[in-house]
Amino acid sequence: MYDFDEMIDRRGTRCYKYDALEEEFGRSDLRALWVADMDFRTPDFILDALRRRLSHPVLGYPVTGKDYFEIVSEWVEDLHGWKVPASCFRYVPGIVKGIGFAERCFLQPGDKVVIQKPVYHPFRIVTEQSGFEVVNNPLRPQYDAEGFVCGYEMDLDDLERKIDARTKMLVLCNPHNPGGVVFPAETLRRLADICERRGIIVLSDEIHCEMVHGGRRHVPFASVSEAAARCSITFMAPSKTFNIAGVVSSYAIAQDPELAERFFGYLESNETDYPPIFSAEATRAAYTEAGKAWRAEMLDYVQGNVDFVDGWLRANLPQIRAVRPQASFLVWLDCRKLGLPQEVLVDLFVNKARLALNDGSVFGEEGRGFMRLNVGCPRANLEAALESLRNAL
Repeated sequence: MYDFDEMIDRRGTRCYKYDALEEEFGRSDLRALWVADMDFRTPDFILDALRRRLSHPVLGYPVTGKDYFEIVSEWVEDLHGWKVPASCFRYVPGIVKGIGFAERCFLQPGDKVVIQKPVYHPFRIVTEQSGFEVVNNPLRPQYDAEGFVCGYEMDLDDLERKIDARTKMLVLCNPHNPGGVVFPAETLRRLADICERRGIIVLSDEIHCEMVHGGRRHVPFASVSEAAARCSITFMAPSKTFNIAGVVSSYAIAQDPELAERFFGYLESNETDYPPIFSAEATRAAYTEAGKAWRAEMLDYVQGNVDFVDGWLRANLPQIRAVRPQASFLVWLDCRKLGLPQEVLVDLFVNKARLALNDGSVFGEEGRGFMRLNVGCPRANLEAALESLRNAL
C-alpha cells in the first residue's frame, strides 16, 4: 500500500509548480493546484532504479538497448489492447516538442493546423510560434439538467466546413485536457475518415491515456481503423502516471511507413530521438508489474479525490460544478453561475482564496467562466483549498 495522503514540501526544489508562483501569479503564498504534475511521492521502484544507476561513478553516453521499445510496446498492448511493433516507436524529448517537430517536418509556411478548444494551450502556442495558422474546431459542450457543462463532444460537421486546401494537420487531445473526455471509438473513426480523405495528418497527444477512470479503457486514435493508422502519429509517456515529468520520457508511435520514415528521419537528423540516461532507466522501471500495482492504487486515490471535490461542491458551493473527468487528475470547474467576468473570477481564486489554479481562458475563449483544478495531491490539501474558496466567496 502506498501513502498518497503524505504531505511533501516541494518548495525550494526548483519546482515549477511551487517555485514559479511569484513569477506566474504575482505572489508566492498560494496553494498550488495548477501545473499538471502530482504531489505524490514518485514510486520507490523508479527512484531505486535511478539510484542504482547513480551508484556508478561515470555518467557517459548511454545505450538505450534493443529491448527498450519492446518493453514499451508490450506495455501499450497490455494496457490499451493496441499491438504495435517496437520498430514503430521513437523517443521524443517531450510531447509538445514532438508536436512542434512534426509540424516543422511536414508543414510548409502558410499551412493550417486544426485544434479543438477549449484545449491544452501549448497546441496553439507551438503552432503559432512555428509560423503556422491555427484553425479552431471547438468542442461542443454537453449540459446537465441544471445547465452545468458535464462533458464535451466533437463537432465534425464544423470540422468539414473549416477544412480547405491549406489545412494539413490536426492536433488531437485524447484523452482531452482540460475536459477529461475519453473520446469513443466511433467518434475517432469518423474523425479518421475525414482526415484521411482530406489529406490531414493527425497528431494525437495521448499523455493522459494511462489515467482512465471508472473501468473505461482508453482507445488510441490510431487503433480505431486502417485510415487512422495511415494518417496519424501518436504521442504517449509514463510521465503523468508515475509523476516523472522532469525526467522527460515521451515517445512517438507511427505505423504508416511513409509518415514514419519522414518523421523518424527528421528526429534522427536533429539527434532528438536519443533518450537521456535517466529517461530510459525510469521508463523501464515504470513499465513493470510494480508499475501496474502502483498505477491501480494511484488511480483509486485520484478517483476518490474527484468524488470528494464533486460531492463537496454540490453540498457547499452549488454555484460551481466539477466536470467529472473520464481520465486524468485534472478537473474542469464550471464557475459560470457565479456570474463573474473572467478577470474577477481569477482574482477570486488567486487573491481572495489564495489558490493557484489554471485560468480557463488560456485554453481558449470557450474556457471563460472555468478554472482547471489539479486533484493529484493529498485529499487534505483539497479540503483546505475548497474551504478557502468558500470563505472567499
